[in-house]
This record gives sequence, C-alpha cells and structure tokens, in this order.
Amino acid sequence: MSAGTEGTGDLETQISQWRAYMDRPRAIRVCDLDELEDHLRDQINELRNAGLNPDEAFLVAVKRMRNFDPLSRELAREHSDRFWKNLVLAPETDDQPGGAVKHEFFAMIGFAIAAALALKVPAIFGLEFSSDNSGFYQRNLSLFVLPLLAGYLAWKRRLEMTCLRLLAPPFVAAAVFANAFPFVVGGATEVLTALHLPILLWLVVGIAYTGGDWRSDLTRMDYVRFTGEWFIYYVLIALGGGVLTVFTVGIFDAIGLDLVRFTEAWLLPCGALSTVIVAAWLVEAKQSVVENMAPVLTRVFTPLFAVMLLALLVAVVWTRAGIDVDRDVLILFDLLLVLVLGLLLYAISARDPEAPPDLFDRLQLLMVVGALATDAFALISISSRLNEFGFSANRAAALGLNLILLANLTWAAWLYVSFLRRLRPFTALERWQTAYLPVYAIWAATVVVVFPPVFDFA
Repeated sequence: MSAGTEGTGDLETQISQWRAYMDRPRAIRVCDLDELEDHLRDQINELRNAGLNPDEAFLVAVKRMRNFDPLSRELAREHSDRFWKNLVLAPETDDQPGGAVKHEFFAMIGFAIAAALALKVPAIFGLEFSSDNSGFYQRNLSLFVLPLLAGYLAWKRRLEMTCLRLLAPPFVAAAVFANAFPFVVGGATEVLTALHLPILLWLVVGIAYTGGDWRSDLTRMDYVRFTGEWFIYYVLIALGGGVLTVFTVGIFDAIGLDLVRFTEAWLLPCGALSTVIVAAWLVEAKQSVVENMAPVLTRVFTPLFAVMLLALLVAVVWTRAGIDVDRDVLILFDLLLVLVLGLLLYAISARDPEAPPDLFDRLQLLMVVGALATDAFALISISSRLNEFGFSANRAAALGLNLILLANLTWAAWLYVSFLRRLRPFTALERWQTAYLPVYAIWAATVVVVFPPVFDFA
C-alpha cells in the first residue's frame, strides 16, 4: 500500500465519526456542517503534504479548528471519550466573543417571562387561577409553557420554516382537545388528559430540540439526555426557590406584611413555569457541570430503585396480597414504572457505549427485571378488576400503559442479557429505547383524543 493511500480508510472513518458528532442538535445547519468538514479536510491535506500520517494530520486539524469554530468546543464537552474530542476542549481564551452568549441569555429571559405571563392570560377572560377553575388549569398547564420551550429551542437551533410548520399543528390540536371536550369536572378522563398531554407535548418539543432530525437514533438519545439533565436542574432550582420563598414569606410576615396570597397566586405558579425555560437554558449552557453529576446520580439511584422493587415483590409474594387498583394506586404504580424507565434511559444516555459490561450494568438489569415483575403483578391485578367490574377510563389507561411498558422492559431486559453475554453491542439497547419513544407519544395522543368521548367525558 502506498504512502499516499495508507490509513485513508481509517481517516475517512474518523472524519465520519467527527461529522456524526458535530451533527448533534446544537444550532448547526447542514450547510454549515459541510463547510466545517471542507475546512477540516483542507487542514488534513495540508498537514499530510507536510509529512504527517493520517492520524496525526486528523488530530492536529481538529485541534486547530478550536480557533476556527468555537461551536466544536461546545459540542466536545458532551463526550470526552475519544482523544480528538479532548483536543477540542482546550481552555477558552479571553478573546472569544461573548455577545452570542449574552444574546442567548436575554432570549432565555424573554421566553421565561412569556411563560410566566401566559399563565395569567386566561384571567383576562374571567378564568382566575383558583380552585374553581383547577380542571382548566390542570389540562392546560403544559400548553402555557411547552410551546414557549419549543420556541426557545427552535430559535436557538435556527430551525427552517418547514420544520417550524411541523411544530405548530400538534400544539394547536392539543389546545383544541384539552378545551373543546365537555369534561365532567374532576372526572377520570379530565385527569387522564392532564397527565398524558404533557408527555405528548414534551415529545413534540423533542422535534425542536433535535432540529427536526427526529429520525436519528443519535439525536433522539440526545433528547433523552437533555430530558434527564433538565429534570436535575429543575429540581435543584425548585428546591432552592422553595427555601427562598419560605424565608421571604416568614421575614415579611415578621414586619406585618402578608405575602401568602401573592406567593400562591403569582410567585409559585409563575416561577414554576418560567423555571422550565431557565432549566433548559442551563442544560445547554452548563452541560459539563451536569455531566459530572449524571453518572453519580444514576449509580446512586439505580441500586436503590432495584432494592425497592425487589422488596416490593418479596412483600407481595410473602403477604399474598394483590395490588390495589383504584385510581390513586394505579397512578402511583405507573409513575413508579415511568420513573424507573426514565432512570434507565438516563443511565443509558450517560454510558459510554464502547465500554465493556460491568457491575453497574448488572444492577441496571436487576432494576429492569424488578420493574418487569412489578408491571406483571400490576397487570394481573388490573385484569382481575376488569373481569369483575368491567372497563373504566382509569383501568383502560393503566392497562394500555402497563402493556406498553411490559413490551419495552421485556425487550430491554433481553438486550441487556445479550450485552452482558457479549452477544450484542450496547448500541442495540440504545436504538431500541430511542425507537420506542414514538410509541409513548401515540399512546398519550390516544388517551387525550379517544378516551374522553369513549368514556362519555366522565
């Protein structure tokens, strides 16, 4: 093999990996990516002509590009498992422009204020934020903020108009179905709509996050990672805000000023919605901080959830007691299973797919098996109640969700076993989980659109 062609295949593989990595959703268009790749290839050719071998030329070219493309530095923070990504992470210099960062910060503030004020728009039409209108606000809560979150992400990624046109119809349709149906106040279908609509719309937000490239397994897994990191930041901000609110109310009460009504009507609800945007901005701006927490959190909570699920199963078998399937218990068990699934997804997204199986993977499998068994017990209890009392909106929703979770967890467990036995790569598990996400969107849409008329809006 000649010196000119030696290593060409490996070089093309490295460039393909670099391009796939740069194609992650970070406000970069295809034309910009093509330009970056052309620049990278020019650098590589220049270095090869100077006598460097392909690997050396590639690494030096990537290192040089940190001065040409600050975006590559931001992207490389996300994963530092390959040497060429580490090269991009050289310390930032003081001469880098900060205008873009400030511009994005003020945009975030604008969207956050809009989300806070959106909650007060219905009051203009006589729908005050009170217990009398709690059903309306529960059904529409996600509609007050998630369209604005999608708008913020679309602005950040500079989405084309064709992609923006895809985002509007789901939100409009969701608003229609959440408000046009004559729900029985406090009825099961109203509660189910309030629970499932945010799930559906959060997946719609994923279209904006991925820049419209929702069909890619890589970008869908990015959105899973974003969701987990967003949740961490939201909880941290909520905890800090809760402590601050308690101290503020207490201090003002000491001087004779009662802020309880203001806190309940404005501070807490508006703060909760604006935090959705702030948390998303923090994920985008401070990813390296969350990445240090993510592996720790998954490794702490995975064994805890595994032990809790196993203890639950032992208690069910030991006491021979079935699982009660009234509405509150069904919601609790489904939330538990969804939380376990979320932890599984987040752990998968934070894991290096090239790393060999380890003890943590076995703990993950144990948690999945525990969730699978819990789901099976819940399905048995639901089936027995269906035979005894027939279908209701709650039982039908629980049955459908548990069947969907059963299919997901069963195949996930099989793929985990195959990975531990080194029969399949870890990427097979990643692909399965990301490919299954639309199933949840379809089911959530079914509950929102079909269930109310089928069960007489009760």
